[in-house]
Amino acid sequence: MRTTTNRGLQPNVLGTFDTIVMAVAGSAPAYSLTATTAVLFSAVGYAGPGALLYCAVPMFGIVLAYARLGRIDVNAGAGYSWVGRTLHPFLGFLCGWALVFAATVFMVAGSLPAGSLTLSLLDQDLAGDTTLSALVGAGWFLVMLLIVLGGTRLTVRAQLVLSGVEMLILGGFVLAAVVHRGRATAFDWSWFAVDGFEGTHGFAAGALIAAFYYWGWDVTSNLSEETRNSRRTAGLAALVGVGFVFLLFMAFTVSVNILLSAEEIRAAGPNILAVLGQEIWPGVGGKLLVVAVLLSTVATLETTLLQVTRSLFAMGRDRTLPAALGAVHRRWNTPWVAVLTVGAAALLMFTAAAAAKGSLQQVLRDAVSAIGLQIAFYYGLAGLAAVVAYRSLLLRSVRNLVLGGLWPLFGSGFLLWAFVQSLGALSTTALTIGLGGLLLGVVPMLVYWRKGSGYYRPARLDAAAVLAAADASVPACRPRTDGRDKSYATDF
Repeated sequence: MRTTTNRGLQPNVLGTFDTIVMAVAGSAPAYSLTATTAVLFSAVGYAGPGALLYCAVPMFGIVLAYARLGRIDVNAGAGYSWVGRTLHPFLGFLCGWALVFAATVFMVAGSLPAGSLTLSLLDQDLAGDTTLSALVGAGWFLVMLLIVLGGTRLTVRAQLVLSGVEMLILGGFVLAAVVHRGRATAFDWSWFAVDGFEGTHGFAAGALIAAFYYWGWDVTSNLSEETRNSRRTAGLAALVGVGFVFLLFMAFTVSVNILLSAEEIRAAGPNILAVLGQEIWPGVGGKLLVVAVLLSTVATLETTLLQVTRSLFAMGRDRTLPAALGAVHRRWNTPWVAVLTVGAAALLMFTAAAAAKGSLQQVLRDAVSAIGLQIAFYYGLAGLAAVVAYRSLLLRSVRNLVLGGLWPLFGSGFLLWAFVQSLGALSTTALTIGLGGLLLGVVPMLVYWRKGSGYYRPARLDAAAVLAAADASVPACRPRTDGRDKSYATDF
């Protein structure tokens, strides 16, 4: 299996700051808050801050796992490659497939609010029309598709503008929320209590929804082949990005609990930030936060497109899916076949969403839960892969044991536990999309396994072996100048 490419993806396009911006945009702060806060509240009530906190601890374990795995295998497929080379190729393929499927579903789940928010800026009465929201959202999706098709440099420039304005607005409202005098509910430390959830199923459901909040930071790993000094940059950017959005999510979720009543939160649904904005700054605040959510939604559509198309590129390159998906445009240096394939699949799903009889809020609730299942599955496997890859190095130091073994293992176990526990609490639609999407991947997996793809005969991924090879490749008479000294695989 290849770990790098010299066939078209343009190297060294992204710097450290660019990659951090991608990590933050991938988690889509404003979009995640508006699309998911009411869903989280319906699942765990006022314990939403606790769910975000308890999910953040294992999530950082998965971030550490990605950082360490990215040090020893730079691959646009990320978890697809790592899990396949450590646990089993079948699990690796399903890991990649889960990302592809979840991201494709998100194209609709993300674009629908973009359409609804755009309509709300024009006429609030039109915002609840699922069909019209799907049509306008599809328009936004096509714009982002063209930008991603135009190359990574164009994508980065667009992302800097979108995310920059979004962060300015959100930062301003965090400060405004702190000094706001209106109170619907007094702050209560019980919001963070472990026993604040309604049993094990409630805790698992909250964790799965919280995982959706954080999801998207791993786009840094899928862009590793296009990043400068990617062995270090991708992991560092993910750590900084998740830390930043954790603070932002916590600030806004606590603000919602304090400033809005339970009835207002439930009634607001996917317009929660607009309602919060009106509470903090009547007249203008709601509109400004709507703009922030719209920018966040469009920005995360872009990063999700990058993530899914790079995954498909890696799978096409390995011939675990049609080889055409690994084709790169000669001028734009983008996997154009993968981009157009995702675009076609998403547009079909837009058609189904436009014809759906359910409300926009119900469509979003089912989509978030289904995507949460996929996230827990492939993040959990990646955490295990890191432990296996570094197994021979874990006892060399306490740092290696904690950061490379215990924390990723805890993150993996937590997410896989949440996956299993939540099955009894999800709707039939969410289960059908979540589990059905995974099972659908078995078909191409078996087809291309029988065709003899080299991916199914992998070189095992072992950190000790990579370290030894890296040391042997540098003459002892001169120091390293490429930043890849012996510590490069164990810094995190």
